[in-house]
Amino acid sequence: MTVLDISLDKNRMALEEQLAAGSHILYIDHHFAGKIPAHARLTTHIDPTPETCTSLIVDQLLGGRFRAWAVAAAFGDNLHDAARTAAATLDLSQEQISQLRELGELLNYNGYGATLTDLHFHPASLYQALQPYQSPFAFLESAVELHTLRQGYREDMDLAHQQEETILPGIGRIYHFPDAPWARRVAGVYSNLKAREEKNLAHALLTANPDQTLRISVRAPLNRREHADTLCRAFPTGGGRMAAAGINSLPPELLDDFLTAFQRIFAPSET
Repeated sequence: MTVLDISLDKNRMALEEQLAAGSHILYIDHHFAGKIPAHARLTTHIDPTPETCTSLIVDQLLGGRFRAWAVAAAFGDNLHDAARTAAATLDLSQEQISQLRELGELLNYNGYGATLTDLHFHPASLYQALQPYQSPFAFLESAVELHTLRQGYREDMDLAHQQEETILPGIGRIYHFPDAPWARRVAGVYSNLKAREEKNLAHALLTANPDQTLRISVRAPLNRREHADTLCRAFPTGGGRMAAAGINSLPPELLDDFLTAFQRIFAPSET
């Protein structure tokens, strides 16, 4: 069994059940893991440092064999500097790098939703469309899925830009999104965009869930990629990594506590 890009800490019980059942598991991830079990049938490559992602870890294990795909994935994870560093080892034009950036961001965009019905494509179907291509550029030349993703991304971002923002001077920006499929789809890419706009500020995007709880996406300042996971893990259903984290279902009565903690954690350090 190969496990990619999900927190060991949040999936510990399932991991232990699989090991007890006799599975041999290769676990590759960049989220907070907690204590990693020592087991003869478990091999882990887990790196939670903020400048890497699961695809870049896989790229290292494969010796760069499919690096163009890793570049696209790093762009999708908002690791633009790391993506460009990896791309520098390939003979790519600026146009090709821009194509990989768009591809990564569109694939990331299709990964956000409360349910599968929120998405433009079921992740398994999208994976099956991608899997035959050794090169992302071959996929870009023939993929019919890109038109749907581009149009959906553009329409959802237009709606996102109409939402009000709350500015916390010197600390960050807060956004409140409604209970709507477009809001859930765009939460990740919009948070990433805002983080790139103001690299010294933290960002939180609060989207209403149908049960009145809140789904929260947090981005630490890009110039100080830390503490997003610490903040989110302090609340029920929270988790993630140092630079980007989230809470799946925050009870509304804990919102003030979250906002207070957000301001405390991301307040500028005294000099």
